This record gives sequence, C-alpha cells and structure tokens, in this order.
Amino acid sequence: MDVRPKTPYLWYYLVPSLAGVPMKIRAAPIRFAGSQLTETRHVCAFFNNEEEEYQVLLPFIKDGFACGDKAVHVVNRDERGDHLRRLAAAGIDTTAAQQRGQFELRVNTETYLRDNRFDQDRMLAAFEQMASDNAKGGFPLSRIVCRMDWAAHGRSHIHDLVEFESRVNDVWRRHDDAVICTYSLGKFGGDTVIDIMRTHPMVIVGGILQENPFFVPPEEFLPELRQRRAMAV
Repeated sequence: MDVRPKTPYLWYYLVPSLAGVPMKIRAAPIRFAGSQLTETRHVCAFFNNEEEEYQVLLPFIKDGFACGDKAVHVVNRDERGDHLRRLAAAGIDTTAAQQRGQFELRVNTETYLRDNRFDQDRMLAAFEQMASDNAKGGFPLSRIVCRMDWAAHGRSHIHDLVEFESRVNDVWRRHDDAVICTYSLGKFGGDTVIDIMRTHPMVIVGGILQENPFFVPPEEFLPELRQRRAMAV
C-alpha cells in the first residue's frame, strides 16, 4: 500500500520518521509580502523598478536580521553601494553583520558568470554550500536574495538560467532556506517571464506573495524544455 501523501514536500518530511529516525521539524513560517512562506520557499519576484523592489524586500530582509538568520545578497556590481545605503537607511548595521558572519554581499557577475560563463552544475553546488544546513556559522536559516538582471544580456544565459531555475528546486526541497530571485519586468521578454514563473513554486506579482499556479515540477518541466529546444534547432 502506498502511504505517501500527494504533496511531495510532506513526503520529504515523513520519510525520516518512517525509516526509524527522528522526523525533520519544519521551520516556522516566514512573513513576506503580505503572506507567509511555509515549506515552499523558492520565489520569483517581478518588479517594475527598484523602488517597488525594495519596498517589498526590505521588511523581509530586516526581519531576517532580527531573527538571527544569515543574509546572502547578490546584486549588480554598480548597485552595490546603493544596496548598502538602502539597508543602512532601514536601520541595518551591515558592517557589524558582516563582521559576525551574518551578512554576505556578492556581485552577480562574479557569482553566476565566473570566467564569463554560466555553469549550472557549479551554481547548484554553490547554492548547496550556501544552504544553512551546510554553511558555516550555525545560523538557523539563510535568506538569499538574488538580482537576476545579468541573464538579460545574452540569449544563451537566458536558456541556461531557465533550466537552472528548474533544477535548483531539487536543492531547496531539502532545505528550509528562503530564496528570492528578483527580475526586472522591463528587461525580459514575455516568453522568458512565463518560463521563469513555471520554475518557481511561489511568485510575487504586484507586491503580493502567492502560491504559483503556473509552477511545473522539474521532473515535468525539464523534459518539456529540452524537447522544445531540440525541435527549435
């Protein structure tokens, strides 16, 4: 008899108890964008401009510091100073947070495009290392915010990014960390926006977090994506 529940995330949490080891305790929900992140925490967020983006993100970021969570932010190189100023204006002491290991600020090209190349497998391994279960410092959770505009500068980047965003769900299913991928609507075409939405279980549209009805699990999305590309050659 198959006792697995229909929701794969619940199955993940039940497997340890059925195997005779302590059951994993799900982390408490995280308040974000007028709703809550529960067990599904890979989010795509679409914004029209930076003011809208920071209005949504800053309460979530500030709450994370107050809760003692690790913060990893990936931003454009030329926006690094502005990002730090906005955090400081929100009352966040980024210098102290960096010194105690609670805050990492990274540049997106160096994170995603090392040697001017986007390597999906390298990035999957990098995110696995960022996860709070594996990261140094003993922080309860990681709140990872990544600005994804770098992908708009090359068609091959977009193709690889869409596949990666689907594949990385397998990483975040195993961890409680919250991962927010932000996209500027003016920099991506409609087809790309739709594909990006289909790779994230949660979505922010109009500043509101909601469960994404367009999400397709990677085991279904990736064969479709690869078949689509093969037919386009």
